[in-house]
This record gives sequence, structure tokens and C-alpha cells, in this order.
Amino acid sequence: MLLDLRKIRVPHVAVDEVYAPDLFRTTDDQYRIAEPVRLHLDIAKSGERFRMAGRVQTVLELPCSRCLERFLWPVDAAFDLMYQPQATNRGEGEIEVGDEDLSMAFYEGEQIDLGLLMREQFYLALPMKPLCSDDCRGLCPVCGTNLNRGTCECKRDWEDPRLAVLKNLKH
Repeated sequence: MLLDLRKIRVPHVAVDEVYAPDLFRTTDDQYRIAEPVRLHLDIAKSGERFRMAGRVQTVLELPCSRCLERFLWPVDAAFDLMYQPQATNRGEGEIEVGDEDLSMAFYEGEQIDLGLLMREQFYLALPMKPLCSDDCRGLCPVCGTNLNRGTCECKRDWEDPRLAVLKNLKH
């Protein structure tokens, strides 16, 4: 999934690719790619700088934060990034970061890793707290039963024994 920059000889290039989900294996359990990944990319070349605007589309499989069941999360992420050679990133002291700096990326050699670009978009598309549904009831804290599928007979009302003396004052 490397883009060879030496092959880009014209000012504008369009790339449309579809990648198999197994090319994006991850070691963490945050997500799994459930469907092929579609990448549409418009590349504008200006000297050694490359502006890449496009979108990545797929479906991710995520674990629910409450019940741990896996569910599907569609991704249609648009991006607009400016790539420049790593040699131009000198890191000279403190500078104020502008809006254009937030969409700046760097490449080494003559290649840009499109796999890394797409993985970044997947992570940016992840919800802060993934839920299979807004009304997910989660797991029973006592026995671990999935409360979306059934109920349990566990007593969930916990009383702090240190405050038991105060309960007698109420009567």
C-alpha cells in the first residue's frame, strides 16, 4: 500500500483503490475491518509537496463499551493532507502551530504509506465510547449476564457498612 512518488509526473492524479480487509491486521482489539476498504484520492503535486484529498470508506467491527458484544460501525472519512519531505521538518525551537500545520504530514524517501494514512482515518472515525445501541443495558456487575439478552436475580443494591449506623438514626 505504498504510493511511489516517482511515478507521479503530472500535477494532478486520481487514485481509486479497493483493499482487502486482511491487509489491515491490527494487534489491538479496538476494531477489526469487516468489509473491503475503498480509497478515493486526488493528488496534487507541487514540487516536492503533495496535497492528498479524498475519502476512505469501510465498515469496522467494534466491541461495545457496555456489553462487550461486537457491532458494525460504518466509516466514511474525508481527509485533506499536505505531505512534504521529512528533511523539511527541522524542529527549530518553539513555534506557533497554525491551521495549515494541523493537516501537514511528512514522508521519507520517495514513498507515502497509504496504509498508515487509512489507519489514521479509522482511528479518527472511532467513537469515543462505542455503543452497540444508545439503550444498551450492559453487563450485570455481579454475575456478568448480558442485560440486553436477559435478566438475572442478582442483588445490585449495595450498602456501605460504614454508614449502617447512620441508617439507625433515620428511625
